[in-house]
Amino acid sequence: MSVRVLIAGGGVAALEAAIALHEIAGDRVEVSMYAPREDFIYRPFAVSAPYGASPAMRYDLAELAERCGAVYHRATIGSVDPEAQRAHTHDGEEIAYDHLIVACGTRLLAGISGAVTFWGVADDGRVLDVVRELREGSVKRLAFTTPGGGSWALPLYELALLAESELSKQGVKGASLVIVTPEDSPLHIFGRAASERVGELVAERGVEVVTGVTPIRFEAGQIAVSPQGTVDADAVLSLPRMEGRRIGGIPHDPAGFVPVDDYGRVRGAGHVYAAGDVTAFPVKQGGVATQQADVVAEAIAAELGCDVAAEPLDPVLRGVLWTGAKPLYLTGHLFGGHGETSSAGEVPPWEGGEEDKLVGRYLTPFFAELTAAA
Repeated sequence: MSVRVLIAGGGVAALEAAIALHEIAGDRVEVSMYAPREDFIYRPFAVSAPYGASPAMRYDLAELAERCGAVYHRATIGSVDPEAQRAHTHDGEEIAYDHLIVACGTRLLAGISGAVTFWGVADDGRVLDVVRELREGSVKRLAFTTPGGGSWALPLYELALLAESELSKQGVKGASLVIVTPEDSPLHIFGRAASERVGELVAERGVEVVTGVTPIRFEAGQIAVSPQGTVDADAVLSLPRMEGRRIGGIPHDPAGFVPVDDYGRVRGAGHVYAAGDVTAFPVKQGGVATQQADVVAEAIAAELGCDVAAEPLDPVLRGVLWTGAKPLYLTGHLFGGHGETSSAGEVPPWEGGEEDKLVGRYLTPFFAELTAAA
């Protein structure tokens, strides 16, 4: 008899976990995926949409789930009883499970008061308006920023570099761009070597970077920042603030994020795992989410007696920085666990195509096959 694995969510971590379970455990598991949306949005491409390039791609989630070896249900898991191993949807359906994977992601909230929030979708009219005003010259100084506590600032640098490229192509003169970030140095999360290369790149392109400050609000042409001071701007694009999506019965911190151990097991809830942005792991990035999902899938498969060893999470950060010219490929071992492994170059140091912005063991080849078939 197959073991019932219930996945709450339909994003990157959910799909990676479904594929991994299918590949590792095969017929030993019966995977069901519950998510409120009918589509999966491939968001990494969205940074180029305001400049008229690739929009965020959309896929039918039911079709993706089937290809991943899971059965899709359009419903939201609202609460869980870990002791009884039962989940309940908002519509009142009760689902029995043997293992539960919480991969429901985050809620995106407005980032900075007074700023325009970049939500990562192709048809965001306010973002398009700001870019149009920058081209037309009514916005002379555009700032890009992120709320305090954000751990994934790479889209800021892409938005700024793509804006600079657009201005150069259009021959727009007199505009200036500035990145305002709580980081100690540009994309320091990758490590010293990558951060220095990104810093050199933005300087070469004439993009100013103000580091070590947290934006508070934007009004009257100024961004108020902490610990003190202001940064001048005519308009501000901000990344959103994140909160974990709460499920009743699942432990979470005050911001809604789920605490897990190194194997993705939810602390204080038996037979419950979590992966992706909903976890309390500080880095919210698609590639890290796939690594978390792989760890969870292997832990479940090992418990079922499959020929796989459960290994703790040992995250490696891989990112593709779109620059308006050749992409810059960045790597770094999170938390410095293996010394200085940071790198930046124009050739990806991992397997996969040069256009892959989401680097995951299973999802990268999975989407490559979809693209080739299309």
